[in-house]
Amino acid sequence: MDTRFLSASDALPTMATHTGVLVPSPRDAAVELPGQPDAGRLDRRIEDHGLIGNLRTAALVNRTGSVDWMCVPRFDSPAVFANLLGSEEHGVWAFGPVGLGGATPEVNRQRYLDGTLVLESTWLTPAGTVQILDFMPIGDETAQLVRIARGISGCVPMRSLFRARPGYGRSVPRVVAEGARARVELGDGRLWLDAPVPVRAENGDLAAEFKLSEGETVAFSLSWQPGTDVPPVPNTSRLLGSTQRFWRDWISRSTYVGSDRDAVERSLITLKALQYEPTGAFVAAPTTSLPEEIGGARNWDYRFAWLRDSALIVDTLLDCGGYIEEARLWIDWLQRVIDGRPECLQIMYGVGGETELTEMELDWLPGFAESGPVRIGNGAAGQLQIDVYGEVVDVLFKAQLHDPGLAPAVTSLVTGLVACLETLFEQPDMGIWEIRGPRRHFVHSKIMAWVAFDRAIQLVSAGHGDGPVERWRRIRDELHQEVCERGYDPERNTFTQSYGSTELDAALLHIVTSGFLPPSDPRITGTVEAIQRELSTQGGFLLRYPTEGTDPGVDGLPGDEGAFLICMGWLITALSAIGRHEEAGIFKDQLLQIRNHLGLLAEEWDAAAGRQLGNFPQGFSHVGVPMAAAATTSPAVTRQNVVIPS
Repeated sequence: MDTRFLSASDALPTMATHTGVLVPSPRDAAVELPGQPDAGRLDRRIEDHGLIGNLRTAALVNRTGSVDWMCVPRFDSPAVFANLLGSEEHGVWAFGPVGLGGATPEVNRQRYLDGTLVLESTWLTPAGTVQILDFMPIGDETAQLVRIARGISGCVPMRSLFRARPGYGRSVPRVVAEGARARVELGDGRLWLDAPVPVRAENGDLAAEFKLSEGETVAFSLSWQPGTDVPPVPNTSRLLGSTQRFWRDWISRSTYVGSDRDAVERSLITLKALQYEPTGAFVAAPTTSLPEEIGGARNWDYRFAWLRDSALIVDTLLDCGGYIEEARLWIDWLQRVIDGRPECLQIMYGVGGETELTEMELDWLPGFAESGPVRIGNGAAGQLQIDVYGEVVDVLFKAQLHDPGLAPAVTSLVTGLVACLETLFEQPDMGIWEIRGPRRHFVHSKIMAWVAFDRAIQLVSAGHGDGPVERWRRIRDELHQEVCERGYDPERNTFTQSYGSTELDAALLHIVTSGFLPPSDPRITGTVEAIQRELSTQGGFLLRYPTEGTDPGVDGLPGDEGAFLICMGWLITALSAIGRHEEAGIFKDQLLQIRNHLGLLAEEWDAAAGRQLGNFPQGFSHVGVPMAAAATTSPAVTRQNVVIPS
């Protein structure tokens, strides 16, 4: 086993306070082990977790060392550990030192090993120091999770309590412990737990206690296997080495050379971890129903492949390195889900291309911090969101610039999508934020429709395919004029959320990067300033749009929400484009400072409470980090081969 990073001399390096990677726990409170009252459940924070994953599914590991969330075998499969959305009785894998009174203390330090998704947790206890490495091996078709504990000093009492609860915590499974191997019956498969210490079965749990002395290593491994086949016992040393090599080789392909490289690379690794490698699809986040408002009902399932989110992730990967293969995989997946019928396009799919994403509520789960309902599935799958055509066509256009060999596949997709858009762009829609109220003529949707026509014109004009360029050019120019007349408020010098409305929308910042207007246009400056004036929260973070508290707002939903973090990336880019470079740099620092101790971001930020909100970690938010870093490194906004019409 490669123990270079587990040596005693490496156990306690100097802690950094700025990068968000080596930060000691800010709280001394202990967290109860499973089976004891969970008095602190309401005090938990979303950002108290780290992500591990295997490009098929993911798990969240708490500061106490407990695995609070894991779905097998896919991101969107039912969770076997759902403590995140309920209590320990809904499934958890607690693993760590036993403190005073049987409680598990929070870690003193938690970090990722450099350039990897291998999570290292360190506890300094009265009895000694221990470290645990948590990771999910890459490349195996079955889901695995490995937990390696090593004694750094002293002799520390340890405990593992493996409480799998299939069906999002609804069922107590049959468990069998036989020597060094135990299994959990799931119905459609089995979980296999391998450990070098005795494990006993009790009340549907698998429990083990042991002591860890200096220099000793104890490795537990979890394997999911379909059917009744018996998997081989994992070689944890080999798996650790191969997992480290995979991530370090992958991130070494990054060509990003701007400021805040560590933060950018952590976001790139996080984005890669959201890809479902068997198909190339990207999930928006690996969780469901983490609240956008503590105690509120804005809780949605994000474990699906939104075309918009995926396009922005692919765009970021193309910008930051030689990640053509990720783009190719995603384009292949897109071709399969469209299947020659672009008129049937959905705005999201299952990672395998599934179209039925029926939304339902799980009434036996109370939700994170009692924020219900907990939902699975997503009813927005059937919405009309016209902006999606623009985001997808834009990144397809960009992909063939990076790899000309993609031009034939890209052109076929683009011309088919734009032909469909011709029949849709004049309709009202639900917009980028997929409102659940009446359809509107959202200005952002119209701008992104303009983008789709513009990029299609450029692609066909470059000789890559055939299409009615003159008709598309006429539609593009008429749409541009319509937006400038119906979506602009001359008295306030700002574009508005929808035609005829007075509300603003942070998505309007796309006007800058889309090429719809040059940054020097006074309407750009006016829109940026109006959005800052009317949508800013403490610290300069932006709301997506106004909400109305207990009354339904423009989105048709009651309740409020936090500041949406990708909007900060858009704002920083816009500020840099209009020459306000110092301000852009300040806001970039603000964005980086609210990342958690591991450099991770949820969907939103509650500035008043100083906490993250929404599903975690969120792809959109991690798109915002490289965007912000690049904008403040090279202030001028550049978009390859984007032609701004005269």
